[in-house]
Formats: sequence, C-alpha cells, structure tokens
Amino acid sequence: MNSVRLGTSDLEVSPIAFGTWQLSGDWGKFDEREAIDAIRFAHERGVNFFDTAQAYGFGASEQLLGQAVRELPREEVVIATKGGLRMDDERGLLRDSSPEWLRQGVESSLRALGTDYIDLYQVHWPDGDVSFAETAEVLQEMVGEGKIRHVGVSNFDPDQMSEFARTRPVETLQPPYSLLNREIEAGILPYCEEHDIGVLVYGPLAHGLLTGAMSSETTFAEDDWRRVSPSLTGETFHHNLQIVERLKEFAQDRGCTLSQLAIAWTLSHPAVDVAIVGSRSREHIEESLGAAELKLTDQDKAEIERVAAGAVTIVEATPETITELMGLA
Repeated sequence: MNSVRLGTSDLEVSPIAFGTWQLSGDWGKFDEREAIDAIRFAHERGVNFFDTAQAYGFGASEQLLGQAVRELPREEVVIATKGGLRMDDERGLLRDSSPEWLRQGVESSLRALGTDYIDLYQVHWPDGDVSFAETAEVLQEMVGEGKIRHVGVSNFDPDQMSEFARTRPVETLQPPYSLLNREIEAGILPYCEEHDIGVLVYGPLAHGLLTGAMSSETTFAEDDWRRVSPSLTGETFHHNLQIVERLKEFAQDRGCTLSQLAIAWTLSHPAVDVAIVGSRSREHIEESLGAAELKLTDQDKAEIERVAAGAVTIVEATPETITELMGLA
C-alpha cells in the first residue's frame, strides 16, 4: 500500500488508518481476541496507522491497541491518540483541555498503550473554557520532553485552528466526513489545503450506514450509543436507507462494495490524506483496504453526486450529545 505524508509532519502513513472507537465498549460487546487479530492482520496487509483516544473507554481501547502492536517493531507503527475529554460522575463527558488534564492524559495514554512516545497527539474537541494558547503551550512542552512527536486537533473549525496556530502549528486535523456528512467541504478542507494541514477523516462509513448492511429492521444493543442516535433512528434513518440502496447498486455496477466506494470517495478529495476505518474482523479489514486501490473517475464522482443528492446530513456525536444520549449525567 502506498503511503502518504501527513501535512508538514514527517509522518508517512497508510491512507487507510485503523480506528478503534468500536473497541471501547461504546459500540456494544465484542470479542477482544478477534479485535486484536484484526489489528495485527491490518498491519500485515500494509496498515501502519492506528488511531485511538483516551476517551474511548478511558483506557480500554488504548490498552487493547497496545496489546495488539506490542510485539511489532515500534518504528513500524504510527500511533495517534487524542486527549482533552474527562468523565465527571455528575456531569458526564466533559471537554477539558487544561494543561493539568492534558498532562495527566498523555501519561495515562502512554501507560495504556505501553509505549514511550505517541506519534500524533490530538486535542479531541475544542474547549471553550481554556485558551488555545495554554493548550498549545503544554503540548509543545511535551513534544520537547519526547513524550509526543506531533500535534494535531480534532473537530476544530478554521478560526479555532488559526487561534491555536498562533502558539503552536497545527499539523493535522481529524474531522468527520462521509457521503452523508459533507459540511467540512465549505470552509474546513480549503483551510487545511491552504495551510498544508494533514487531514485524517473519521466516520467515512457513517457509523455503519454506508456499509449497506443496515435495513429498516436494524436494531442496536442497549450499550451501543447508535441505539439512540437521531441519525440512525426515525425518518432520517429511513430516508437515508433509500439513498444507501441506490449507492449500493452503483457500487455493484462499478465492481466494488458500498464500503469501498464510500471510503474511496472520501479519499478522492484532494485535501483528504487518510480515512479512518473501524473494524473488529479480518473480513471487514480486507474489504476496507480495497478502497485504497479504487480510483474514481470524474464520471464516477458525478454519478455518486447524483445518486446521493437529497441525503439528510447525519448528526455526529459530540461529548454533550453522548452524555445526553447515554444518560451519563
């Protein structure tokens, strides 16, 4: 698999990254041994980029990833994690990018991952109660200490990235992006292109909707946050299912699966470097990797635009909505 360089960093990574939110417990129960096997299989097939976060089970996802890659040469894997979220017993999931919490978070992530350094550390969500200068300063200090090597942000808009960059350059951005959520095309992606910021998008499969495996009869486990997502229930869900079916037909005519089409479509945007794809099995990994070799023509993209016209933009989960949906406070 060909590698790509992330923005102005020296990180050479696979265009498909293995995402691990689905290994946190927030998406229901899963077989840990199968998940570890999937991570190792992804590496065997050329994936060297793995994305996780402290808040994905507050250590659960990071520990599992660390266990999976522990026997691999450290230089063969690029580990990205995120910090800046904190669980409060009374208020639920909170944004906290204070220097104190970020330092605690980095140390916690290093222990959970079983590594001496983090290749890419990202601020998970912008925190309106802490200045970006404070956040950037402490992250730069930890770069100097060798605990993290590169600094990025997640879910930031151009103004927030610009303010952060006054203190410390933003090397990467992790935003949501899919055929069913294209809001970043208007301002965020052009900003990243202009400033050579590496973009690794999450949710290219719209949390499973663009796999084509869901139907009007689909239900989610009680401990799966998607069970109460407004985008995966009710009229929005049923409307988008009709579009998904049409996209599935186009993918079949194109000789690929819907998942491959959806991932390849995100990667076809010139500002997007990497698509983060979560999986729990070898089979899904194998399918997703095929997207890296799928080149869409201008005619393909025009037809995809036509088929997807009228889709209702899905609403991505935020710390606040997760708290409300899951009854954490």
